[in-house]
Order: sequence, then C-alpha cells, then structure tokens
Amino acid sequence: MSTSGKNDSHAAQNQSGQGVDESPIALLEAVRARGRVWSDLTAQYGVTNPDPPWKVTLEATCDVLAEGACALPVLERRSEEDQLSETVYAGVPFPERQLLALAHSMIRRGLFKEEELERRMKQVHERLTSA
Repeated sequence: MSTSGKNDSHAAQNQSGQGVDESPIALLEAVRARGRVWSDLTAQYGVTNPDPPWKVTLEATCDVLAEGACALPVLERRSEEDQLSETVYAGVPFPERQLLALAHSMIRRGLFKEEELERRMKQVHERLTSA
C-alpha cells in the first residue's frame, strides 16, 4: 500500500517523487468509454476547425494552475499527464487525452470533486441539447 492508501500498482512516480494515483475515476472512465472525440464530431456536424473550441480553455486552465500558489506545478502536471497518457488514457487521442489526464490529476489532488465535474457536465449537456 502507498501512503495514500491506494494499491501501489496504481501509483507511478511524478517528477517530485510523489505517486500518481492511476486508479480509475468512474466519471472519466465513462467519458473515455463513450469514445466521442472532436474528429468524430467535426465529421458528424460538418465542422472544419481541426481544434475543439474547448482546447484554448484547457491550455489556459493549465497555465492558471501553474501560477501563484502552484495548485498544480507545470512540471508535475506534465509528468502526470505523460504517465496517465501512457497508461490510463493510452487509447484516447490528443487533445481529449490531455483533458482527461488534467481532470484526473485535479480530482486526485482534491482541487474539485468528481461529483462537481459530473454536475457541471450535465449542466453543459442540458444547455447544448435544449435548443
């Protein structure tokens, strides 16, 4: 067992020497399993922009997390992203893989709860489908 109480088989080391908790997060596993990626949506809706509209927000979130009190220092985030991308989210294309890895790290670090993300995702879905 690791110090977090998780099985060591789920913990990899980030650059600071702390373990990356690779244990599944149900909500993120459900998103991964659905397999809806930007390239599918562009084909379905005839969108020509190769980058998803949320990519800029993802990059800005990463930058903000590394500022000030360093809620998620850039080198640790990149190390965790690399580790999670090679293991948990290996079959997911970029940038969706980056998004899932960031959400995974933020949930495991307690920056927000899985339930909060799920609630927000439902709100966005309702907004998009109510039109």
